Amino acid sequence: MFSAIARIFRTPDLRTKILFTLAIIALFRLGSFIPAPFVNFTGLQKCLDSISGDQGSLYDLVNLFSGGALLKLSIFALGIMPYITASIIVQLLRVVIPHFDTLYKEGQAGQAKLTQYTRYLTIGLGLLQSTTLITVANSGALFGTTDATCSGDSILALPPQPFVYFAMGLMVISMTAGTGLIMWMGELITERGIGNGMSLLIFTSIASRFIPSMQQVYTQGGPNGVELVIGVVIVGLAILVAVIFVEQSQRRIPVQYAKRMVGRRTYGGNNTYIPIKVNMAGVVPVIFASSLLYLPALVAQFSQSSTGNNPAWVEWINNNLTRGDNPIYMAVYFLLIVGFTYFYVAITFNPDEVADNMKKYGGFIPGIRAGRPTAEYLDYVLTRVTLPGSLYLGLVALIPLIALALINADQNFPFGGTSILIMVGVGLETVKQIDSQLQQRHYEGLLR
Repeated sequence: MFSAIARIFRTPDLRTKILFTLAIIALFRLGSFIPAPFVNFTGLQKCLDSISGDQGSLYDLVNLFSGGALLKLSIFALGIMPYITASIIVQLLRVVIPHFDTLYKEGQAGQAKLTQYTRYLTIGLGLLQSTTLITVANSGALFGTTDATCSGDSILALPPQPFVYFAMGLMVISMTAGTGLIMWMGELITERGIGNGMSLLIFTSIASRFIPSMQQVYTQGGPNGVELVIGVVIVGLAILVAVIFVEQSQRRIPVQYAKRMVGRRTYGGNNTYIPIKVNMAGVVPVIFASSLLYLPALVAQFSQSSTGNNPAWVEWINNNLTRGDNPIYMAVYFLLIVGFTYFYVAITFNPDEVADNMKKYGGFIPGIRAGRPTAEYLDYVLTRVTLPGSLYLGLVALIPLIALALINADQNFPFGGTSILIMVGVGLETVKQIDSQLQQRHYEGLLR
């Protein structure tokens, strides 16, 4: 292992790519600590200290993806979340708008246009989300508390009228520009670094929350804090091994290609397989479910009465759909993840298209006729493989909520949910990228 790492840094091209990637990541983390204009940094720190360990904010997922920059109101407050949302929207629009599907099938030129659409949509979402964030922060509702130290006047140093809207506009422009800069950094890592730029930035943001999360676990443990931290680390390592095992699991459907003559040359005649992963949807269903559960809480928040006499449905949502340690919240969250897993897999993997491509090039599954029977067989296998994958996603996503109920750890619990899925997925893909580049220059890869 150490000799493989030494070979990495003895290879000039690969060493340059890794050092360039590390430099971009360092700049990304630096921007997370630079506050946006007109932010009262001292007052914001007092607010964060007062709610430490007892945060009920609705922005936990975005705060996780931004590495804690959201609640610090930095220039990188929105993190990579607008780009993730834009990418998912563009991908879903392929099903609704035929033009997007046509561009997807055009190859590199069509993919470049879709990427450009994703960039424009990212900037638009950045404008929308930064405006919402600053408006909510100015109203004092960002941290979900009535503490006076977290009021709008305490965390923002806005000038008096009529310059207040100019100041808020400058904050919106700064945060939107930060979103565009993050997007550019991710693309630089993809082009000039070791690849997977956006994924690596997400990985960095989540990994940066590990030490604060463990500190919170230690604080919540009181006199038994050290034992609790050791127990959490042991359980976390077991979860990590299980997640890696499932993420690498796949059902391989054998495919044979018939020999065919083109001129004097013979093509085909080889055997391959179609890999169907147990978790084909990745972390997207968890993001979908979190976003959908966010909507009722948001509606209830804006429907609350100033006198305290809230409607019955508002009270029910506040009691059951805003706290992760509630059994109803857990059950709804789990069912949404299972449903969205089937939905997303159905969008991203089209058995009819795969069957048509196999038939076009003379491929067939042994014992299955080409064409429609092949598509039905692929759909049959996909449906049954997706079931354990969806249950696995739901159980992993519930780990932070169970930790919240048992030890009062927050939604950013380091071993579970969105964080562990992304870290494992990005880590495995990055190792494969480095390994493949090592094998191009040496006979041995990163791992033997």
